[in-house]
Amino acid sequence: MAEQMFDTVSSPILEVRDLFVNFYTYRGVVRALNGVNLTIGRGEIVGLVGETGCGKSVTARSVLRLIRYPGKIEGGQILFEGQDLLALSEREMREFRGRQISMIMQEPKVSLNPAFTIGAQIAESIAIHDYKPLDDAQTEAIEILRTVRIADPEQVAHQYPHELSGGMAQRAMLAMMLAPRPKLLIADEPTSALDVTIQAQILNLMTELVEQIEASILLITHDLGVVAETCDKVAVMYAGNVVEYGTTEEVLTNPAHPYTRGLLRALPNLARQGPLYTIRGSVPDLVDPPAGCRFHPRCEYAMSECAVERPDLLTVKQGHFAACVLYEEGRDGIPDAAHDELPANVWANPDASATVGEQS
Repeated sequence: MAEQMFDTVSSPILEVRDLFVNFYTYRGVVRALNGVNLTIGRGEIVGLVGETGCGKSVTARSVLRLIRYPGKIEGGQILFEGQDLLALSEREMREFRGRQISMIMQEPKVSLNPAFTIGAQIAESIAIHDYKPLDDAQTEAIEILRTVRIADPEQVAHQYPHELSGGMAQRAMLAMMLAPRPKLLIADEPTSALDVTIQAQILNLMTELVEQIEASILLITHDLGVVAETCDKVAVMYAGNVVEYGTTEEVLTNPAHPYTRGLLRALPNLARQGPLYTIRGSVPDLVDPPAGCRFHPRCEYAMSECAVERPDLLTVKQGHFAACVLYEEGRDGIPDAAHDELPANVWANPDASATVGEQS
């Protein structure tokens, strides 16, 4: 059961339990999150991967309670150090945003205020969260810019966001988010708009700085190569559900859920002849999603019961879970022969770009 997943982390900093989020649109109710379960331990980097529209960013925004109309959190718990964030007032929640939990968005130049200098924005964050005089905060802002390895931080502190390159803007955003020394950093596709060389620099810098302040990271990404190189654990999402969770090495070398296995089989492989593998069918419309397991119309192992009930996260082995009836008691999971069809995967070559696109 999903409860066993939470028991595997002795000192969790974040637990998302059975989270449901809907969006009320003119087309109908979009059931964006369908009972998401996720846990992050202290000092862990957990990757959240999946196709566009699967619910990754909605999950991240739910943790900070940034779901706004027409969206609504309908049920579940979000436990941060044991405290349910969904039970807090908006005023109490503001004490957690920024100071305890920070979030880096995909587009730093959109998130940064174009009317204020970089130094002023970082200083304001320090002054608000650390209760420091603004003069002291401005001095500290320059030191933080130096920490994120920006050349000539004194000059950059007086520049505006539009004057910075994409990589420098992301470093400035990273400095702002880490200045209050949060316990949890949520990074939503932090390198998606950057070239490969800058991506590696930002990811290495982010993990190094977070390690220094002993924080945890929830890293949202499409890139399985980034997950392989960066994350301790990985959660795979499909159509509003976490369908697989475990250590990065275990999930990428021994995928248990048919969807995860399909993603890895679909990765380009120069050694493989023939057409590129694709998962049959298409991503479901979340206004009218399939009953039961949302992946069952596309699953080559689907059984009649898959169309009836949403499967819980079941234990594949210690610390490895999959939301699939193949792992119910008395069943053996995906046949061993099926694993032989997997190519040499991204774990064997983490530097290779392996991106989960809009459709697989």
